[in-house]
Amino acid sequence: GVLQLASDPAVKAIVFVQAVPGTAAAIDKVRETNPDMLFITGVVAEDPAVIADKADISMLVDELSMGVTIPTEAARMGATRLLHYSFPRHLGYTTIAARRQIMIETCEDLGIEFMDVEAPDPTGDSGMSGAQQFIVEDVPKKLEEYGPDTAFFSTNCGLQEPLIREVLKGGGIYPQQCCPSPYHAYPAALNIDVTGHEGDVKFMLGAIQEKLLDAGQESRMSTWGVPANMLMLEAGVEYSIEFIEGVFTDRNDRAALERAIAKVSADYQAGEITLSNYVTEDDAELGNFYLILAPFVDFSQPIQ
Repeated sequence: GVLQLASDPAVKAIVFVQAVPGTAAAIDKVRETNPDMLFITGVVAEDPAVIADKADISMLVDELSMGVTIPTEAARMGATRLLHYSFPRHLGYTTIAARRQIMIETCEDLGIEFMDVEAPDPTGDSGMSGAQQFIVEDVPKKLEEYGPDTAFFSTNCGLQEPLIREVLKGGGIYPQQCCPSPYHAYPAALNIDVTGHEGDVKFMLGAIQEKLLDAGQESRMSTWGVPANMLMLEAGVEYSIEFIEGVFTDRNDRAALERAIAKVSADYQAGEITLSNYVTEDDAELGNFYLILAPFVDFSQPIQ
């Protein structure tokens, strides 16, 4: 597919979101015959140092900074304790382990108690349904034991839906999903019908807000105001258009990327997006690999 696209002389840029494993190899292949093609990658699943060497611009959500922002938002919402639901396989991932460590330190600074809770691994014997059942049973117990000013976070996508449902029911605190987006688990957990509103972020935020207001949870649950995938895809397209039109000539132009991201964020009214560069484990900064952090939605305020 990529080679076919690249063989069209009208195609000057290719944006990969999600940049799944194999993207780097595909870029190499295209560059053999078309070295001038502009490549933008988002939601990168390749090794960052490898993709930074191949693509012109790469983007990923800033998972490590969430180690600071999640406890900070939880504290702002009134949390006195943060529960971190995970399992050994996930805690073996460098990013998840590092973010957890940052969370522990941030909780200490904020005077919040940090607690690990081991959930069953959805790939284990009890499967996803067993892991979800654990959440359904455990969250009410924890709320009963520690009270409603308890914040909940889980590292696993499949556990977000029961987590949202139980936190909503029990009046707890839920700063964001593992992968913050209005579309991640909220629609299913809150029974929101998106028919006819697919891709309409403002509709989704309004529908979530309505459900949270009904439950009196509008100040205690949140997410980002823009899906990261959409942000990266649309910003990548904006950036490519400006590059092709000659607005800027450097393939890695940070100011141009900031401009593209700000334009997309303004379209979604998602607030100010923070950009930083990826730093590898051996402290090398990747100048063309950007980490993205968006602000939380305050559902107690009108959705613009």
